[in-house]
Amino acid sequence: MQPSGSMLLNNSRSKKNLRERSKLESRLTTAKFCISQTASQEAMRHLKLQWSWLATLLVSCLKAYTSNASKPNILLMMADDLGLGDVGCYGNHTLRTPNIDQLAKDGMKFTQHIAAASLCTPSRAAFLTGRYPIRSGMASPTSQRVILWNGGSGGLPPNETTFARILQQQGYTTALIGKWHQGVNCEFHGDHCHHPLNHGFDYFYGMPATLVNECQGTENPQISPSLKAKYWLYSKTIALAVLTLVIGKLSNLLSVKWKAIICFALCGFVFFISWYSCYGFVKYWNCILMRNYDITEQPMKLERTASNVLKEAVSFIKRNKHGPFLLFVSFLHVHTPLVTTERFLGKSRHGLYGDNVEEMDWMVGRILDAVDKEGLTNNTFTYFTSDHGGSLEAQNHNVQLGGWNGIYKGGKGMGGWEGGIRVPGIIRWPGVLTADTVIDEPTSLMDIYPTVAHLAGGIMPQDRVVDGRNLMPLLQGTVQHSKHEFMFHYCGVYLHAVRWHQKDSGALWKAHFTTPIFQPEGAGACYRGGMCHCFGEDVTHHDPPLLFDLSRDPSESKPLSPSTEPLFDTVISRIERAVKEHRQTLTPVPQQLSGCNSVWKPWLQPCCGTFPFCWCDKEGDSDQGFL
Repeated sequence: MQPSGSMLLNNSRSKKNLRERSKLESRLTTAKFCISQTASQEAMRHLKLQWSWLATLLVSCLKAYTSNASKPNILLMMADDLGLGDVGCYGNHTLRTPNIDQLAKDGMKFTQHIAAASLCTPSRAAFLTGRYPIRSGMASPTSQRVILWNGGSGGLPPNETTFARILQQQGYTTALIGKWHQGVNCEFHGDHCHHPLNHGFDYFYGMPATLVNECQGTENPQISPSLKAKYWLYSKTIALAVLTLVIGKLSNLLSVKWKAIICFALCGFVFFISWYSCYGFVKYWNCILMRNYDITEQPMKLERTASNVLKEAVSFIKRNKHGPFLLFVSFLHVHTPLVTTERFLGKSRHGLYGDNVEEMDWMVGRILDAVDKEGLTNNTFTYFTSDHGGSLEAQNHNVQLGGWNGIYKGGKGMGGWEGGIRVPGIIRWPGVLTADTVIDEPTSLMDIYPTVAHLAGGIMPQDRVVDGRNLMPLLQGTVQHSKHEFMFHYCGVYLHAVRWHQKDSGALWKAHFTTPIFQPEGAGACYRGGMCHCFGEDVTHHDPPLLFDLSRDPSESKPLSPSTEPLFDTVISRIERAVKEHRQTLTPVPQQLSGCNSVWKPWLQPCCGTFPFCWCDKEGDSDQGFL
């Protein structure tokens, strides 16, 4: 039977449909394959991107770790009021300072290490910023040359860049333990504009002000009687003026606004409160301990302060042993009232002062032991110094309570004489710096600023003058001479002396333009006033200046003259030219230690509690056994 036409037609259509279906399936398979391949490629691309990102992150972390691992820890230790002659390695054979002496034997000792000022506040400001204190406004135009009150408004300006800030930016964990003395608040209680945590320190435990005899409640008050008299005079004068203005206003004899009278009265009230606070309230207003922004003791318990400071320093080292860290231990020793624990009382050959020095040396040893115990010695740049020379006037009934400055003339508070500004300076870094080395070149406390910035890989501010010089070339022997040619010695804002390091001849000239008048005459210090002054009737101006060559006469006992020194006129001329050039680099800045900033202001007073009932003890007795 032959197929019909319709059947043939249907068969033809079926075959055609099969072919088209086959093609369609083939296309679908191809499409699926392409889609699958594209998806796989996209996934691979994403996977590669993820691996690339992870690899970049890993390399970045590795670089950061390697960079931090190559940076040394920085340990800075500063004594308070320690004389150059109080330390064994600087010639003292009767005080026992074995730990500081060993530090010098293991490291490098400076014989001409110079503070930028002979008092705490300006010297420490220069140390922190690497700049003469006159540049930051931390040099005083008045007789009050240090921050007196926690409730004052003066302090290290917020726009100053400390070495702590530079190291913090380079990944360092930074801490200050001990004395600050650079101010607390600016405009209101709790703004903390001068506080260490606002100047690059991650952690602070210590005293925002400084020790004074009033902290112990002794019979020998340290706040100057002349300052108290000045506050009282200002109070009476302003009170009389306000009374006159009120009477004139009420009788229509004077055209003055009540607002002006009230402001004037408030000013007088502040002076009156400052005068009143000098009698019995110093212990509560100034003698406090803080941890970061919190007050932990008000007033502080002096008998356990040394234990707390040591515990905090050791604890910080343990917590940050993986580094890098910056630890600035600013001892409260050996400032009066010379608070010493029972373990060291009566043990030295130099009374209470000697006991305090030996206790501080022991604390230095404990801190160095902590560094060694954590295996950090070879990777730690360690530095020890004092903020300025010993206090000659610190006495009680003819018992000396201040330091010994060796052969050097003068002491604390004297702007130009060597005894007030030449201090111990020791640096140790095993494996990098040659041990048991003496450096006789002029160096400065301000040099630590650029030195640690360099070691941390930091960049110093480019918008201001930095007076310090990087010490590493001198320490490593790549240069033979200090980078300092001239050094300027201020007493407050007044330039008292200048030294010139004439490197080609080896001479070290020093010219005194102004010197304090000792009381009584020839006594070597200002015993009647308690401290030498910088200006007025208490100083002598020299024209021509007194000239010494410290390389031949380090005790400044034989002033030169044109008849005894052929180069006299040449040297004086060169120094005067250097002074002129130096003054051209100075710019006007707000005076942080002006009378207005120095006066106590109730609204700025740090207070643990409700003012004026400021009292707390958050430390308890848990730390008594540390010493």
